Amino acid sequence: MNMIEAITSCFSKYATFTGRASRSEYWWFVLFICVTSFVTAVLQPLLYFGFLLASFLPSLAVQCRRLRDAGLSPWFVLLGLIPLIGVALLFMCIVPSKIEDNRYVNSL
Repeated sequence: MNMIEAITSCFSKYATFTGRASRSEYWWFVLFICVTSFVTAVLQPLLYFGFLLASFLPSLAVQCRRLRDAGLSPWFVLLGLIPLIGVALLFMCIVPSKIEDNRYVNSL
């Protein structure tokens, strides 16, 4: 999956927390969010705030789908709320995809 496909996929599944997201889909979207956030913060703080609001839900949804694809519970997203321990969430998103179905594929 390339960057354009990943961005299109993530925004078309705006609030879809079920299903799976590949590593490439997740990381291309994260790269897009980081670069766009930096550019909008430099250009216009109000635009930056608007972009963060518009991209919050798709970012959360793709992260839940990525965790599910790695065979982990999507509830691990809550680790991001804990300072320093939230770094573990980064490593969970690096884990390779599970080819077979897992118990988290259709759960929230």
